Amino acid sequence: MSLPTIFSPFFLQVKPQLESRENETYNIFTAIIYRTQVVAGINYFIKVQSSDNEYIHLRIFQALPQENQDPSLTDYQTGKTRDDPLVYF
Repeated sequence: MSLPTIFSPFFLQVKPQLESRENETYNIFTAIIYRTQVVAGINYFIKVQSSDNEYIHLRIFQALPQENQDPSLTDYQTGKTRDDPLVYF
């Protein structure tokens, strides 16, 4: 699925979490596609372009609205390409 405009603020909230874990600053951080998985909240799987030829797959958990929690980066995969399929992980 391509990303709706309202998705941007949500997905950008986890950028600092990723940069901290990877000890790197991403000047390019563009979401390309996403998938969802309903759990006790929603897991978002997002393909992000991080440089001209590099991509990262993110798994972001968004708790149910009544939990009043910010999105959390629960896992990620580096070293991806534009052609790598975005799968559940």
